[in-house]
Amino acid sequence: MRFTTIPEGSIGSSTYVLHVHRTVTLSNEVTCTIPSFRTNTSKYIERKLRMTKQSQQKRELLAWAFLPMMMGAVDGGVVGILTKRLFDGHVSEITLDWVVATLAAAQGFANISSFLWSAMSHGRHKIRFITALKIAIVLMIVGVALVPQTGVGLLILVLCVVGTRVCYTGIVTLRTTVWQANYPRENRALVAGKIATVQALVLASVAFGVGQAMDTNENSFRWAYPIAASFGILGAWIYSKIRVENHNALLKKERAESQHVSFLPWKTFKLLLEDLQFAKYMGCQFVFGIGNLMLMAPLIVILNYQFQLDYLGEICIVTIIPILMIPLSTPFWAKLLNKTHVLTFRSIHSWFFVVSSLCIGFSIAMHFVEGLWIGAVIRGIGFGGGVLAWNLGHQDYAPIEQSGRYMGLHVTLTGIRGLLAPAFGMGLYTFLHGRGLQAGPTVFYVGAFFSAIGGLGFIWLAKTRVKQNL
Repeated sequence: MRFTTIPEGSIGSSTYVLHVHRTVTLSNEVTCTIPSFRTNTSKYIERKLRMTKQSQQKRELLAWAFLPMMMGAVDGGVVGILTKRLFDGHVSEITLDWVVATLAAAQGFANISSFLWSAMSHGRHKIRFITALKIAIVLMIVGVALVPQTGVGLLILVLCVVGTRVCYTGIVTLRTTVWQANYPRENRALVAGKIATVQALVLASVAFGVGQAMDTNENSFRWAYPIAASFGILGAWIYSKIRVENHNALLKKERAESQHVSFLPWKTFKLLLEDLQFAKYMGCQFVFGIGNLMLMAPLIVILNYQFQLDYLGEICIVTIIPILMIPLSTPFWAKLLNKTHVLTFRSIHSWFFVVSSLCIGFSIAMHFVEGLWIGAVIRGIGFGGGVLAWNLGHQDYAPIEQSGRYMGLHVTLTGIRGLLAPAFGMGLYTFLHGRGLQAGPTVFYVGAFFSAIGGLGFIWLAKTRVKQNL
């Protein structure tokens, strides 16, 4: 028996394959060599790595399935409708309408805190930081269940809901760094799509359950919210087992580039001067986002005053239908984003929001309830692409060690428009409604206009990028 060692290239490091041969004499003149076995170390290592990553994905999917079980309870549409009904007659109508606008906008304007989370988490263990934020959210959601139906109770509710959204901003800011470390560019949208699908199905289920419970008994939220929070605890525990690939090296890089981190908000915007292409993308995103974020608060008020739907009917149009469209449309959007730059993606995706806003505006003008459902479906298809591009779009510009910085700026800008847009939308609605004008349709037509301007900007940037081969 003879042994031959043959080099077989390398994957990460030098790898060799050992061939063991047995020489067999068939006759006095003929012999042949028969391979006995072949051990390929590289294939074994690749298989183990693939199994580890699959296990990571499953654990992450499970963790993100539990998180929306509690976040669904403080979704802008759900908690806005709940508050409008729960405190009606306990505070003035104008105060209540603006509180509803605040709650609907909380998911947006809480993003202003992103630069703080980016700075606080810089060079720190990502998974532990995210887990701590999830526990803080659990405590505040339990607090919502304890509020009295008074002016003070309304204030506590607002603080708890806004607090959950501020903490969730930190989670969103950091998790993209985890994704960029754990998943390659060509798989990232598919992973994010799977997570978005799971979250959408759970969010829709929670919204439906809250709507049904509130239609049965308005005080049912006092036991429904603690139950939702308990699922959040389980999700936080599962997520705490996630591992970040090359985590120590990533943290070392972050600490070596501490000059990019600041608790001063204006220093966050320095990135816009350093990366002009990203600044242009953020500019179009800002205008486009105003057209979307200005509409939810007026829609909640319009459904309550003009259409007189029950809890579940309102929640279906504002939350459940759009969310259910996310898992149906995400596979298509994920394939598109995997193949194209985010600018090309946005130049196609943005027009779904334009059509949706026009459809809802027309339906309000004609008092056409079925048109609201159609508009909600189209809007949901847009959300399916939005959750991917919003979470991953900055990675077409950012190096991995600055992913948190880019995402922090992106989320902070979302927070600024989330603060301005709902106030603009609600202010415009109040102004027009007070003068007896067609307030509802006009607000949605204005929203469509802003979204269209943003969409045209994406088209221009995408064409410029192709010409310049960026």
